[in-house]
Amino acid sequence: MQATVTVTPAQLPGVLLHVAVVRPVFLWGAPGIGKSSLVRDFADSLGLECVTLLGTQLAPEDLIGVPELVGGRSRFAPPETIARDEPYCLFLDELNASAPEVQKAFYSLILDRRIGAYELPEGSVVIGAGNRATDNALARPMASALVNRLVHVHLRASATDWLTWATGNGIHPWIVEYLIQRPDHLWSAPPKTEEPFSSPRAWHMLSDVMNSYGDGLDDETLAMLAFGTLTTAHASAFRAYVKTVRHAYDLDAVIKGEAPWPRAPEDRDLLYFLSETFRARLMKELPADKRGASARGRDLAFRAKTLLVELAEISLECAQLVIANDANGAPALPTWFLVEVGRDLPRLVAARS
Repeated sequence: MQATVTVTPAQLPGVLLHVAVVRPVFLWGAPGIGKSSLVRDFADSLGLECVTLLGTQLAPEDLIGVPELVGGRSRFAPPETIARDEPYCLFLDELNASAPEVQKAFYSLILDRRIGAYELPEGSVVIGAGNRATDNALARPMASALVNRLVHVHLRASATDWLTWATGNGIHPWIVEYLIQRPDHLWSAPPKTEEPFSSPRAWHMLSDVMNSYGDGLDDETLAMLAFGTLTTAHASAFRAYVKTVRHAYDLDAVIKGEAPWPRAPEDRDLLYFLSETFRARLMKELPADKRGASARGRDLAFRAKTLLVELAEISLECAQLVIANDANGAPALPTWFLVEVGRDLPRLVAARS
């Protein structure tokens, strides 16, 4: 199912508060962006116990129960997990990954809020969740009858929301500081092959193991952990960032001339990270129109040209990375700056030689 309009994690509780209390909701979202924890938090906010059923681990009888004789007649006895006297939040996780027979068993529970003779207590809410087939996750086609019984809400990852949450929930400070600088690294599209990919859940896992190691975490171990939880590019960049923290080696020092670009072969990942950060700094601080540049912006543009020459002497690839076009083939940096780079670089190179 394709998302036309999406909501962020911060917006979701308000949506559920108005929608889930009157109609069952299905929450779509990529793996690892926090669907399950958001539903549990929402249930807590209402003072409801959250009862989770995993669609991939259910058989139809786990929902409709098994027959029993009562007064000479048979009736289906729903499982005690569902049959409760007090209102609760029924969370049907991985609903669209369940077998077709299980999905059919959900019909009356979702639409009529009942299983056989048992009816959900007044005040209960029903929320389903699942991944999209385009996320390379386990997902089966959802029957139109089931689709039509649910209000569909699409969740997207939000770095702002996650960082707000992370600062109050023990996420490792290096991860928080890194993602403040590179919020685009919070999430990456799930790959088609079996390899780690970045998501809020992946960063949370990395934080947990980093906190477990404590101050004894060395660079090689950090690399093993990062490459075991994140995409290769994000893991390499994060490892390089940690090097800058540990050795007080940051971009500001390079821009001010207090430190050179790193040249050692073993610091190539650090050079790549600083190049990416330099590109991001230029994109953020250089105005689209030179006439609107502040004194600081003009100074940065002037210094940047010299830094590009120095960077190219070490790695032409990293220098090209700084001024490369964006993913759509359009200039990422202001055109006026790129024109000046093309005009002034030969002179700067000649001056250095």
